[in-house]
Amino acid sequence: MPVERDTEGSDAARIWHSLVKVRGHDWASDPRPRFPLAAGHLTFHRSGDWQADVAVDPSARAMLDVLAPLACAARMVIGQLGQSLDGRIATRTGHSQYINGPVALAHLHRIRALVDAVLVGAGTACTDLPRLTVRNVDGPDPTPVIIDPRGRVPATGPLFETDGRVGRVLHFVAPGADPEPAPDHVERVCVDLANGSFAPAAIISALEKRGLHRILVEGGADTISRFIDAGRLDRLHLLVAPLIIGSGRNGLELPAIDRLDEARRPRIHSFTLGDELLIDVDLAADRH
Repeated sequence: MPVERDTEGSDAARIWHSLVKVRGHDWASDPRPRFPLAAGHLTFHRSGDWQADVAVDPSARAMLDVLAPLACAARMVIGQLGQSLDGRIATRTGHSQYINGPVALAHLHRIRALVDAVLVGAGTACTDLPRLTVRNVDGPDPTPVIIDPRGRVPATGPLFETDGRVGRVLHFVAPGADPEPAPDHVERVCVDLANGSFAPAAIISALEKRGLHRILVEGGADTISRFIDAGRLDRLHLLVAPLIIGSGRNGLELPAIDRLDEARRPRIHSFTLGDELLIDVDLAADRH
């Protein structure tokens, strides 16, 4: 799916490059990092707020509002989920390519470039054979993480290639699992099960011990749902495409409730991405 990149030298390109740079910023030595625009400057704050001394066009402003909190955070666990207007992520046969369009894909790659690790469950790893790299925008690749309690993900596909293009991969398995032998760049991380699955807190702790503090939970929907249910997802980017499927797989699936006053009511902000709607869900604020 082709994606049009920002024009080099444009404010959109300059703003994106500033977000990539500020993700590794030393806030103790410089609490107000400042970056040049075509005319004027852009300043970031540790909180994720930003200021520009010139007018910023609406699309660039949306990019800053959505991504600056992630780029400036010392730690964050963020999820992204693409769905139809009626909340479906695939047809009844599992067909899902593609619900969201090129602009949404570019947004996903921007998030990948701003995090330290990108995490997928075993189902996504087996079905999609993802690369989990940054390709549609300029930026660094995150560390891929596979959550695979039973060790059922085969040692094939892009993440297991030995051509030197893939860096470290973390493969989480449970004690007693018998995964296929993997190349040297794949590190097996053994984590105890809690009620038949990995506790999200245990996954986050293991990643943070390896210096990975900004984490993208990319899929699938079951994995994202478990992180939300455990109270371990700080933010969710929900990308809604102008599409009605009418049947098939739902997106988020959480434990059943009986009354609407039991429902979560997180803070949200909405933005337009091309012909799609991005809903930025602040789950961390919902916990306080």
